[in-house]
Amino acid sequence: MGKQQDVGGADRHSGSGTTATDGSHDTRLALAQDPATPQMALFDLASDPSAVVRKAVAARTDAPAQALRPLTRDHDRQVREAVARNPSTSVGNLLRLVKDADRWIRWAVAGNPACDYSVRRVMSEAPDKELRGLLAETRELEPDLAARLVDDVSPEVRERLATHTHDPDVITALMADRTARVRKGVARNPRTTPEQRGALAQDPVVDVRAALVRAVELGEAELRDLVDDRSVQVRLAMATSEVVPPHIRQALRDDPDDTVAAAARDFRPASGGSPVVRAPRVGHRRSGTRPGRPGGPAR
Repeated sequence: MGKQQDVGGADRHSGSGTTATDGSHDTRLALAQDPATPQMALFDLASDPSAVVRKAVAARTDAPAQALRPLTRDHDRQVREAVARNPSTSVGNLLRLVKDADRWIRWAVAGNPACDYSVRRVMSEAPDKELRGLLAETRELEPDLAARLVDDVSPEVRERLATHTHDPDVITALMADRTARVRKGVARNPRTTPEQRGALAQDPVVDVRAALVRAVELGEAELRDLVDDRSVQVRLAMATSEVVPPHIRQALRDDPDDTVAAAARDFRPASGGSPVVRAPRVGHRRSGTRPGRPGGPAR
């Protein structure tokens, strides 16, 4: 799968003198979907009166960048979204789409593997909080962009960065965030050091400690302290955590709170393993959902 290349203005017509837009709708759609269709014919099909045909062109990984350029401004949002999702879309076209008025198209750009630093930089400066949040979940985020998101005005964006970052400096900075939900994000990050986990185990906010015991393996000293945590919520989280060792759960069977004791006694490991960090969202809208979070339920 190659990147789209700029193609010069060669003759777009076949030798018979007809154009790719001649024929029935089904014929044109079949032509737009046929891998053997010459690239020059795609220029004609990109201006087809049918949005279905234009969408088929927009999804082609071998379509020339110039053929897709007008489709980034197509009046049909599904056509623009197809270009945004196309993994061979040129950076220039992605830069146009990441500023699209439709948020679903912007979010689709965030999940495109063709995004480079120039696109991510625009995302980091976007007024769209969800777009910045999707950027925060990027695995190999450049240090300067991560540093910008460390100071993001939105606690949600910082939380998502805290949960997903691989950068030790970013983790250290977010450990000191004054917003509890951000530290809760750090607590779910499996790339924290033992020292950082020890500090999080003593966090004054219950939600942070509870998130920690659900998400990551802790040292024996931290586990012993948390078995006697003053919060029932934290002890219950330990009793039901996939990453807490059996001998700690055994101790919780005698917990003074009946709910915690019962949870420890009745615990059964999940067959699918323990979900530590969820996979990054990539701006995919399921059929039938209304605008909201990428892939989220209809509201």
